[in-house]
Amino acid sequence: MSGPEVYQLAQSPVTAHSFSPDKEQLAVSLNSNEVTIFSRKGGAWDPIDTLPDHDKLVTSIDWAPKTNRIVTCSQDRNAYVWTQVPDPQQGNALVWKPTLVLLRINRAATAVKWSPKEDKFAVASGARAIAVCSFDADNDWWVSKLLKKPIRSTVLSIDWHPNNVLLAAGSADFKARVFSAYVKDVDKKPAPSVWGEKLPFNTVCGEYSSTSGGWVHTVGFSPSGDVLAFASHDSSVTIVYPGATPTIISIKMSTLPYVALTWVSEQSIVAAGHDCQPMLFALTGDENQWRLIGSLDDSVSAPVASSPISNLRGGAPGARGGSGGASAIGRLNNEAFNRFKSADSRGGVSSPSLLQAQMTGSSSPVSAVSGSSTAVGGITEMMTVHQNTITSVRPYEFGHDGSVARVSTTGVDGKLVVWPIDFASAAANGAGAAGGLASKLAGMSIRR
Repeated sequence: MSGPEVYQLAQSPVTAHSFSPDKEQLAVSLNSNEVTIFSRKGGAWDPIDTLPDHDKLVTSIDWAPKTNRIVTCSQDRNAYVWTQVPDPQQGNALVWKPTLVLLRINRAATAVKWSPKEDKFAVASGARAIAVCSFDADNDWWVSKLLKKPIRSTVLSIDWHPNNVLLAAGSADFKARVFSAYVKDVDKKPAPSVWGEKLPFNTVCGEYSSTSGGWVHTVGFSPSGDVLAFASHDSSVTIVYPGATPTIISIKMSTLPYVALTWVSEQSIVAAGHDCQPMLFALTGDENQWRLIGSLDDSVSAPVASSPISNLRGGAPGARGGSGGASAIGRLNNEAFNRFKSADSRGGVSSPSLLQAQMTGSSSPVSAVSGSSTAVGGITEMMTVHQNTITSVRPYEFGHDGSVARVSTTGVDGKLVVWPIDFASAAANGAGAAGGLASKLAGMSIRR
C-alpha cells in the first residue's frame, strides 16, 4: 500500500478543511476570516478563489457532496451557505454566492455540518445551543431552530445520524449527547432505532461522559448509526452502545488528547489531535474489546509521497519525506516531555535525541529510536509527518465494501495529509510502541 500524500498548504494553521465532491477542489480556513478554495493541478494544490464575507475567524467548513454547496461558520456568530452561480460580468464563469443564515446566537459558532440528505445543517456554538437550520424558500434565507436544554457550556463538535434526524453533540460541560433534530416541514417521521421511537425536536436520546471527565472535543456516529464514539480532554476515546442498559467502553491513553475522529468502518475509528499523528482503534472481539491498533504514521518504510504546491502565504513548496520506523505512540509526548524536563531540572533545553538515548539506554542518540529528529538553527523537527496539532480528520476515499480506504488530516503546521488505512502496518507500529517508549513515558513525572 502506498504511503501518505503530504502537501504544505500554508505556513499558517489550517483550522478546518473540506473537499469538493470530486476531490479536485479543497476549501480551507487558514486561521483567518476567509475561506480559501484550492484546486488540484497535477500533483499540487493552488489557491483559485476566496470566500471573504466573515468578519472573524472561520471555525468550520462543510462541502456538501450531493448539492455542491459549502456552509461555513465563524466566531462572528454567523454562517453562510455558498452556491455557485453564473458570474453576471462573465457569463461563462461561475462565482460563489453567499446566502444569509439566521442563527439567532450571541456567541461564536464553533462547528457546522450538513445533514445526510443535505436539506438542513447544524451549527454548534458557544451560546450553549445548537442551531438546526433549514431553507425558507419564501424569504430566500436559512432559518434556525435552537437545541438548548440541557446544554450547559460551549458545544465543540457535532455529527449527524444516517437517518437525518438524530444529532450527536460534544460540549465543554464534559458531556456527549444525542438529540432529536426533527424539523416538521423538512423531515419524515423516522423509523424506530436503538436511540428511541418518538423523537420530537430537542428530545435527549442519550447523555454520556468519559470515566475521568473532560471537554468532549469530537463526536461521531458509526456508519449504521447504532454506535457513538467521542474523544475527551482526559486523553480517552469512548464508544457507546445504546439501549436500556447502555454499554460504554472507555479507552484511556497516556498520550495527549484527541480533538477529531472519524469512523472508517462499523468496527474501526481513526482519531487524531495534539499527538500529531492519526491513531487507529478497532473492535477485535465482542463489543467490549475495543483497543488501539496503532498509528497510521510510518505505516510504510518507503518515503512519504509528497508534491510541491503553490502556497498562499509564502511557504516553501514540498513536504518532508518519510520519518523512518520511529515508535508510533508517544513520539510527540516524548519530544515535549523531554524539553520541559530538561528546562525544569537543568534550566536549559538539551538535545531531544540525546535525551531519547538516555531514556532507552542506548549509547548513540541516533540508535535510540529507529528514526531521528533533525535540528536546524535550534529548531527540532519531530518524527511525525504533522509537526503540530491535527485539527481535523475527514474520510477521503471509500473502498468497494463501503469502508473508508483513506482519510485526510490538516493541522496547525499548515499541512494537508492523505493517509491510507493500513491495519497491518498500524498494528506493527502500535506493537512496537506499546511495549517501548510509551510505557516508559507513562511512569514519568516532572519534579519541582
